[in-house]
Amino acid sequence: MLTIPNALTFARFLGIPLFIYLALDLKADGWAILVLAIGGATDYFDGKLARALGQESKFGEIADPTIDRLYIAATLVVLYLRDAVPVWLIAVLVLRDVFMAIVAAVLALNGFAPLKVTYLGKAATFNLLYAFPFLLLALNESWYGTLAFIFGWAFAIWGVCLYLGTAVGYFRTALMTITVRPHIIEG
Repeated sequence: MLTIPNALTFARFLGIPLFIYLALDLKADGWAILVLAIGGATDYFDGKLARALGQESKFGEIADPTIDRLYIAATLVVLYLRDAVPVWLIAVLVLRDVFMAIVAAVLALNGFAPLKVTYLGKAATFNLLYAFPFLLLALNESWYGTLAFIFGWAFAIWGVCLYLGTAVGYFRTALMTITVRPHIIEG
């Protein structure tokens, strides 16, 4: 439980309230973006280190995607309150996560472990986590704000497409997991 990857995961979790405070209370967008960047980097490194050091854990398997969802939710709320993203973007991402929570609950009720996060699932999250700092920076009315707007929406659109696509893939995997089980018992 007390491993370097798990410590990084926990540190990433602590960045969520710090980001909210910086972005909403202080409107210190530069510092808020730095917190998001560090959160994105630790999301990458905790998994890499866990595999490299042989320190993969059940905590990491559950906490990592949960913290990803919390970062996304907190960032979307901040971006919405700061008028940086429309409500449809939030609705799409929230509905996808609700759908995936239902899929996870059905798997658990049938005695199956949670689905493993795929490479495309990680890529979807990375795209969204890269989009958010750019969209926050896009609030600045300057040439770099305009450039950030372009990059932010490019990452956001690609991330949303991957996010929805991976939901379909995860659903198919869950469906196969549940339907294959009776065949194994019979055989």
